[in-house]
Amino acid sequence: MSNKELRERAKQLAREHGYLQYMIERYISLWGEEETLKFIEACEQPIRTSIRVNTLKISITTIPNRLRDKGVALERIPWLDEGFYADYGDSSPGALLEHMLGFYYIQGVPSMTAVHVLDPQPGETVLDLAAAPGGKTTHIAQIMKNTGMVVAVEQDRQRMTSLRSNIIRCGATNTLVLRGDARKLDHLPFKPDRILLDAPCSGEGLIPLDPSRKTSKTMADIRFCATREDEMLEAAVNALAEGGTMVYSTCSIAPEENEYIIDDILKRHPEMELVRIPTEFGSPGYSEPYGVQLNKSLTLARRFLPHLHGTEGFFICKMMKRRRTSDGD
Repeated sequence: MSNKELRERAKQLAREHGYLQYMIERYISLWGEEETLKFIEACEQPIRTSIRVNTLKISITTIPNRLRDKGVALERIPWLDEGFYADYGDSSPGALLEHMLGFYYIQGVPSMTAVHVLDPQPGETVLDLAAAPGGKTTHIAQIMKNTGMVVAVEQDRQRMTSLRSNIIRCGATNTLVLRGDARKLDHLPFKPDRILLDAPCSGEGLIPLDPSRKTSKTMADIRFCATREDEMLEAAVNALAEGGTMVYSTCSIAPEENEYIIDDILKRHPEMELVRIPTEFGSPGYSEPYGVQLNKSLTLARRFLPHLHGTEGFFICKMMKRRRTSDGD
């Protein structure tokens, strides 16, 4: 398909389905027309509600019976021990007493998966950047069994309210909340063992949840987000302890906000290397998006797409910071 044919076909599909033309052009360039149409169709379908059982408050074996007694149908998510798909029927997931008591957290499957990929260990120091509203923060605390320390950094004063509220509701007592810019970590008095950066992004992967995103962001918005994401990841790499682990994730499907960002970091920081993500769920990251050759190890990252995985669009990349070796070693 020539560039002119691509533009004309993208213009037609954009008009038919209510997208901005540049988005459809990019999708066809990435996936081809057939897969683009599958993506568009999948974005019109609702994403299944999923919840995380909060083992700081209740056991995984206890909560299903309580929810089933209230008419909630649960289905286990195979690779997430504490994750369930949940059908609440006509009820609101946030209205049940069990939710108010912090027995479960309403959380997307990719979001839960990102924390599992981080694999925080009891007793460690973990930094969660851009942490609000707290789903990943409380999940980290849960996996660490309220030991060690989770430092949740959030810049937005209003969003800090929900972050604190969820930390309290979920009983995460090993968590410290700091208000600050995740791009400015030079004066942290510690070197975290692990960092989670679920970066603020264009949200292009959230179209199934918010159809307004078909037209609400321009290419300039994506470039703005990419610049901010690069600055945040640069700061996180510098803050991470040697031998430490980092997970970078976004709810964007744009390679400009994902693979391009990681590729630039790998060029600037040879001490960083990508780590294989053990879960088979999702599909590999792109090492040659739009025909641009990037670091081949980017295929170790994982992508989630509505038409392939039944989730919102999401990107997860795991990295490790190699330890320096002394001369003669």
